Amino acid sequence: MRGEPLDAETIVSATEELLRRHGPDKTTVLDVARQLGVSHGSVYRHFASKAALREAVIRRWLDQVRNELAIVAQNFELPPAERLRALLTTMFAMKWAKAGADPELFATFRVLAAEHSAVSCDHVGFLVAQLRDIIIDGVAAGDFVASEPETIARAVLNATSRFHDPTHAAEWDSPETEAESAAVVSLILDGLRAR
Repeated sequence: MRGEPLDAETIVSATEELLRRHGPDKTTVLDVARQLGVSHGSVYRHFASKAALREAVIRRWLDQVRNELAIVAQNFELPPAERLRALLTTMFAMKWAKAGADPELFATFRVLAAEHSAVSCDHVGFLVAQLRDIIIDGVAAGDFVASEPETIARAVLNATSRFHDPTHAAEWDSPETEAESAAVVSLILDGLRAR
């Protein structure tokens, strides 16, 4: 049995390792407990369910994504239109890379997104907020047509879903995907441009 105290971060790290090795369908709380040399009750003291444990892993995984996207979104050296283009293309590229380089954790993310879990909804909220802030700046600068920023941000996220929503991951390997995403982003920017 485990000699040192068990904390949530240790459990999340062990779960992440097992999810990478076995995927979301084959990783159980009992597997995590075995990996840590504790009873499954010890894991449940920190996480109420398998779903809560998966959410903690994906929340930590997405924190890295959010940190990088926030840097891009807050690059005030770029005009709002170029910040919006940079945010969207970075978001697409990061999702595509994660799907290819970390398929088991991406599969876990896909499960949580399909379940509309709290972590998935929080991530969508973060993306909408980043888009909204750039749109507000674009309207203030006179670059974008005056509009309802929250509504436009959600519309932009929805219009680009094929390039970032995990349900479309199978399409991302297509050689046309990058050019198609660039065309959609250009169309969006043209539609937002103040006339």
